[in-house]
Amino acid sequence: MAAVGDLQFEEFGNAAATAAENPGATTISIEGPGESPAHQAGLPRGSGGEEDDELLGNDDSDKTELLAGQKKSSPFWTFEYYQTFFDVDTYQVFDRIKGSLLPIPGKNFVRLYIRSNPDLYGPFWICATLVFAIAISGNLSNFLIHLGEKTYHYVPEFRKVSIAATIIYAYAWLVPLALWGFLMWRNSKVMNIVSYSFLEIVCVYGYSLFIYIPTAVLWIIPQKAVRWILVMIALGVSGSVLAMTFWPAVREDNRRIALATIVTIVLLHTLLSVGCLVWSHSCDLPVCLRYKC
Repeated sequence: MAAVGDLQFEEFGNAAATAAENPGATTISIEGPGESPAHQAGLPRGSGGEEDDELLGNDDSDKTELLAGQKKSSPFWTFEYYQTFFDVDTYQVFDRIKGSLLPIPGKNFVRLYIRSNPDLYGPFWICATLVFAIAISGNLSNFLIHLGEKTYHYVPEFRKVSIAATIIYAYAWLVPLALWGFLMWRNSKVMNIVSYSFLEIVCVYGYSLFIYIPTAVLWIIPQKAVRWILVMIALGVSGSVLAMTFWPAVREDNRRIALATIVTIVLLHTLLSVGCLVWSHSCDLPVCLRYKC
């Protein structure tokens, strides 16, 4: 039986040094559950994989969506469920507005600004501000056109507010809904590398309309040529945001279908822009006949 003095703890040196002295010895490395080997060979990545990861978000976006799903666990009929859609700070809203005004070629708007925290706060107030900007600029423009005419009596057209609200909100909700349904249908037939949720599509459309707010304010300028130049500039910036955002979602599809989708998106956006300009600066029929607008 071993003596008590023989039972002593012995400190061992570095495992590498021990293995060098005793080549036949077996060493066991015990690591924590969150640790990983320091010298683990990495997998080479190509430029195509990095681009797909940037658009898809991969692990980071999956974790973000998982966390978002955990936050939105309240039933849909409760106030807390809808409150999460407006949980956004001023910095995020301004950053997304800036991104919609300065689109960067090759960068995905959803990936850069939206996916981390999709919101309805920005799109809702952008649409509301745009409605009043279009209605007020239309009334002021008609007033300035007839300013100085002795027989002209200014009558504010309040109906322009309700009509503008119907057009803008219908476009900002129904078009994203149709586009989301189409992308879901195509994803069931073709495995696309990029997919968007309905809330993300609404965000893109909502923030893309911001540039029309200052444009609508400048529509009070009585010169038609200036107004058309302004709307073309706004259409170019806003349309490029939509095209660059949704092209990655359809580029893996049939070439004709992909191009037709992007053309349809831009065409609907053009109809909205031109329609708002023409309608907001049109007079009531009796007034036009009387003053030859």
